[in-house]
Formats: sequence, structure tokens, C-alpha cells
Amino acid sequence: MTDAAPQESAIAQAELDGLTDRLIEQLKTVFDPEIPVDIYELGLIYKVDVSDERDVAIDMTLTAPGCPVAGEMPGWVQEAIMKIEGIKSCDVALVFDPPWDPSRMSDEAKLQLNMF
Repeated sequence: MTDAAPQESAIAQAELDGLTDRLIEQLKTVFDPEIPVDIYELGLIYKVDVSDERDVAIDMTLTAPGCPVAGEMPGWVQEAIMKIEGIKSCDVALVFDPPWDPSRMSDEAKLQLNMF
């Protein structure tokens, strides 16, 4: 039995850190139209994966499955991410498991919504 070595990313760690910062920055430009807080701070982003080829895959949810912008919000997220130089593609998947609840919000979002 052989142990496989952890797979190294083709993207240097410093570059990956900078890319992560830019991804978060862009996610924070997308707002839920019913709540005056960005989707990142609301906790709607469940997963962000970046491949060695700089393809981005995002799993996100909505505050409610019947959200009126359900059909539009993934496109808004994709548009925001594609503004980052060097990103080749972006695929946004809507997921509802686990369901979103207010405990997923950051302290910053809770402060903005006077939930403390």
C-alpha cells in the first residue's frame, strides 16, 4: 500500500492568496435585493473552488428557495467573478442542502441588520 503525496497546486500560494482576496472582494459586490447585505457576509456562498487552470466553481444558496431573483443571482455572481483578471471560467450552482439560516451570517452582516 502506498500513500499518495498531497497534490500540489500549479498556482503559487502567494498568488492563490491574492486570488482568494479578489474572489471575496468580488463576491461582496453582489447583494441580495431584499436584504441590504452582500451575499458573502450573508453566508450564501457555500464553496468556492479554483482549478489549476483558473476555472472557478461556486456553490451558493439563497435565503429562501422561492427567492424572486433565484434565476438571476447566479448570473450576477458569475459576472462579478469574471471581472477578475486571469479567471478562465466561472460556474455557479444553486444548492439548497443544507438550507440557509441566519446563523450562517457573519457578525458584520448581523450588525448591519441590527440582529445583536
